[in-house]
Amino acid sequence: MATMIQSLSSLFCFLSLLSLLFSTNLTISESDHIHMSTFCNQFSDNFTQTSTYETNRETVLSSLRLRSSLGSYSNATAGISPDTVRGMFLCRGDISETSCSDCVQTATLEISRNCTYQKEAFIFYEECMVRYSDSSFFSLVDERPYIIRYSLSYAPNLDRFPQTLSDKMDELIINATSSPSLSSTPYFVEDQERVKQFEGSFDIDSMAQCSPDLDPRNCTTCLKLAVQEMLECCNQSRWAQIFTPKCLLRYEATALSSPPPPYPSPPPPSPPLFSPLLPSPPLFKRPQTASGFSGSSSINVMKGNKLSGRFFIAVMTAYVLILMGLGM
Repeated sequence: MATMIQSLSSLFCFLSLLSLLFSTNLTISESDHIHMSTFCNQFSDNFTQTSTYETNRETVLSSLRLRSSLGSYSNATAGISPDTVRGMFLCRGDISETSCSDCVQTATLEISRNCTYQKEAFIFYEECMVRYSDSSFFSLVDERPYIIRYSLSYAPNLDRFPQTLSDKMDELIINATSSPSLSSTPYFVEDQERVKQFEGSFDIDSMAQCSPDLDPRNCTTCLKLAVQEMLECCNQSRWAQIFTPKCLLRYEATALSSPPPPYPSPPPPSPPLFSPLLPSPPLFKRPQTASGFSGSSSINVMKGNKLSGRFFIAVMTAYVLILMGLGM
């Protein structure tokens, strides 16, 4: 009886652990938005719960949630000084409106939950960014804080890739800031290029984007600062993304082919196997081609067969003569 109770107890513990694992996997799979970092500005002024500033902050974040289905960018302001709160969100231009809205919904809730009393904060996801502050930041370039996410695997054609990437980023900046009003998503450009080099070919997908509240000059400044940080960090990574408060850059390189490996040196010839009853035939050097490989094997085999046949006939002739001498 005690053994049965112990077995049931062990089974219950196992099922409980299994249930916990499944529930954990379910929670992870339900959240498709990759949280990169949250910055609660410890040097900003603080506010208290139930204060006017907290009320205005919640008003701004709620307004951003409502506007997140209308486009990739929006801002909001609530309250009067000294309790004015300003906020904004920026979604990547290559995601759908639904993905943008979902990301902003998650980000606005998380930033409120994580930064409980700071008057300025930033939260970065892979697909969006949300911020709020008691200071005005519209139309201004903010270099920091920023977050970089990159691959630990190396890019193709490693010796030449940093320069290739730098040239591509310069091209993106020009295209992103040249005609912002012609795109449905201002200051957003993405590019796909097949790079053919002696070391091998690869595809590079890249994108650049600025917050629409910037003018072209400030957008250029923001992107150049972002490129500088990304090249210093990870110009040998297969992919990387940098998100700053006012702009973002992203690239991914995919190798298509690689040059064939150098041919290995030909192995030394194996010693031939001969019967111990017969003397070893003379060794012949196999002819070499210009590439270092053995020449036609059929020629070598033909030469080898002719020589072995002549040697066999000579041995048999001597053997017959000996027998005839014994018979006589």
